[in-house]
Amino acid sequence: MIVFDEDKENRKLEDLRREEEETLIQTLSGAKYGMQYINLATVVIDNGALRTVTEKEAKDLEVAPFKLLGKNLHIALRSPTHPGLQDFADALKKKGFTVHLYMASKASLVKVWERYKELSYATETKAGSLDISGAALIAMTKEIKNMEDVKKSIEATSSENKIHKISKILEVILAGAIAINASDVHIEPEENRVRLRYRLDGVLQDVMFFPFEIFKLINSRIKLLSGLKITMTSSAQDGRFSIFLDDLEISIRTSTVPGAYGEAIVMRLLNPKSIQGNLEDLGIEPKLFAIIDREIKKPNGMILITGPTGSGKTTTLYAFLRKIYSTEVNIITIEDPIEYHLEGITQTQTEKKYTFVEGLRAALRQDPDIIMVGEIRDDETAKIAVESALTGHLVFSTLHTNNAAGVIPRLIDLGVNPKILVSALSLSIAQRLVRKLCPFCKKERLPNPEEEKMMRDILKSAEADGKDLSFYKVTSDQAIKLFDPVGCDKCNISGFKGRLGVFEAIITDENIEKIIIENPSEREIKRIARKQGVLNMQEDGVIKVMLGITSLEELRSVVDLIEN
Repeated sequence: MIVFDEDKENRKLEDLRREEEETLIQTLSGAKYGMQYINLATVVIDNGALRTVTEKEAKDLEVAPFKLLGKNLHIALRSPTHPGLQDFADALKKKGFTVHLYMASKASLVKVWERYKELSYATETKAGSLDISGAALIAMTKEIKNMEDVKKSIEATSSENKIHKISKILEVILAGAIAINASDVHIEPEENRVRLRYRLDGVLQDVMFFPFEIFKLINSRIKLLSGLKITMTSSAQDGRFSIFLDDLEISIRTSTVPGAYGEAIVMRLLNPKSIQGNLEDLGIEPKLFAIIDREIKKPNGMILITGPTGSGKTTTLYAFLRKIYSTEVNIITIEDPIEYHLEGITQTQTEKKYTFVEGLRAALRQDPDIIMVGEIRDDETAKIAVESALTGHLVFSTLHTNNAAGVIPRLIDLGVNPKILVSALSLSIAQRLVRKLCPFCKKERLPNPEEEKMMRDILKSAEADGKDLSFYKVTSDQAIKLFDPVGCDKCNISGFKGRLGVFEAIITDENIEKIIIENPSEREIKRIARKQGVLNMQEDGVIKVMLGITSLEELRSVVDLIEN
């Protein structure tokens, strides 16, 4: 006998109606009204935006304010033909707002309207809502100076007996990360406690431990914000949400992974300020900087950056784009994912059906002058990128090799014709990131015999290759002094503050061109490149150590100083 489940069927019908409405609105928005469509199902609603429009006004006009960024007010609406809409928009403009309108479904509007009932709590506590209060974050970032302040603030909030204290704890965690420039927040359950860590200058540091009772609530809150399934705990999930500080939008990418004692959570903070540094601030030594500056201003060619994950390749590529950007050139990027938005540049993101290969083909149809490909991963992407460089485009990309000399063999392995590669590849760059010593607490010391010999051998080798070390204010026979980290309040007791790059590069000059067609090994390419006068990573790093910029141990952790 067939049992008819009426409730189940009704739910299916309701879901179908919602999907049909979303599809209809999406079609009408562009085809009929020339407006952007938005689905607010997973969008975080900004309390500041809600306060600009009363609940009654929003429902009467069928509008929903959802984001306020500076004076830019983003509003979803049901129909652009509503009779009172024009007067409403004009009134907001008179208040100084720049209004951005989107078409959305009734379900999206209802989601926003339901938030009005929580607004009174948010006003009272500055943090009592499902999203993150920008006003509260700004206030907290001014109060927090180091990780100890974060710990004290979380402990104080945990002892409060308030309904919205979990939101406040999460705000403290995020405000602390922003205030001390952490790139990631790690929340990791252990057997009897939960560990909170920040990644500062590429290194994880403990902040504090807190009980499971708080962790469970924070876990649910983060999942709600990120659009993740709360009940799914046995599979990894990825999500995203944004928080707003005045006119700054910080995107947060969330990842959860099931573990032995619960889900580990990592939140990566994509703060636009962290990549706004100029090319001049990356730590590129002057001679190499002049070469890069010359090559990125050419109308065509290919520049590749290599290095492991987390070595700053994307930041360097963005610095290239900012250096050469002008309104007279068309720049297109294909990224996975788009981590930071660059004004005036067309950025596209890869998906299942929009791979680097498809993105590169599509970009070429847009008549670009400059193309940035996030990464060359396969033979087809490599071949199209090389062909693009040969047909009047300047191509920037990254490749996974250990050093600059590995670029040419890797591209040949990917099926690129060596004879074509000669004309396409302009510059191969390798980089690593080292932490800079805190200038307030670093401590001077003399090297031990093994350290001194190693450093002198590297410097003498550079001089033997014709490199003028006096240009960098060092010599191979000078007295060597090293500096070690100590730790103070200004550097969160780490001894380091900030990072910069250690670089090497190989120019595709006449001598390199001659050996490319012979499918050379890395060793052969290095031997020829040593005479180009560009420091390798060993030499660049040792000079930075001798100048007291970083420590020898820090350099050794990212660069092999023993390799010939």
